[in-house]
Parts: sequence; C-alpha cells; structure tokens
Amino acid sequence: MSKVVERLVCRQLVAYLKQNGLLPDLQSAYKRCRSTETGVFKIVADLLTAEDRGEVTLLSLLDLSAVFDTVDHNILIDKLYHAFCFRDNVLS
Repeated sequence: MSKVVERLVCRQLVAYLKQNGLLPDLQSAYKRCRSTETGVFKIVADLLTAEDRGEVTLLSLLDLSAVFDTVDHNILIDKLYHAFCFRDNVLS
C-alpha cells in the first residue's frame, strides 16, 4: 500500500512542479524518457565537446546518498513553503 501511495504522491508532485516550471530542463530524475543514463550521456557529450575545443575540464562527483538524513527538516519545510509554494496538508 505504501508503494501505491508513494507513486500517487510522486505523480501529483511532478505534475505540480512541471505545471509551475519548477523542474530544471536538464534534470533527469522523475521525468519520462529520462534516466541516469541520460544525465551521464549529457555530461560525456559536454566533456567531449570541451575537449574538441581545447578547453580544460574538471569533473567532481559527490555521493549524496545519505545526505537526506542530515537535512534540518525545519529548513526543508521552510524552503518547500517559500520556493515551491507547498502549503498545509502537503507540508504535514
């Protein structure tokens, strides 16, 4: 049951973010026909293009898999309220 609710919430949230132009164009997560591979292909293409132009590039990768556990939830709720206009039940 929790997976069903999670999918429903995800659909509603993504629809809201798209409708209000709050998803970056290059974001791959939660977008149809986009994946981790899409993001990797974009990065590789950008690196190869820079190399063809003779530019120096630097790629720094961070593992943020456990970062949510360290987020101050009051700050997160404040950000969701002000930046994304989430209100009432959504924040609850």
